[in-house]
Amino acid sequence: MYDDSMKTIQVREVPDEVHAELRSRAAAAGTSLSDYVLGELERVTRRSSNAEVLLRAAQRDWSVSRVETRRLLDEARAER
Repeated sequence: MYDDSMKTIQVREVPDEVHAELRSRAAAAGTSLSDYVLGELERVTRRSSNAEVLLRAAQRDWSVSRVETRRLLDEARAER
């Protein structure tokens, strides 16, 4: 599945216990260590970074009117 547009990453000085755990997880998943680590890297890159989450939070309008607060409280109480 490799093509010329794909890159290679080499990770140096991986602690023995980290390497062993990754190998164990790859074996449990029925995949190679390389494919397992690639899948984990892909999963990490799909998540938003902390900086992106904080930026979105800072851009939100967090104000809620008293009327809206009262409505939400009434709804929550009615569900009890």
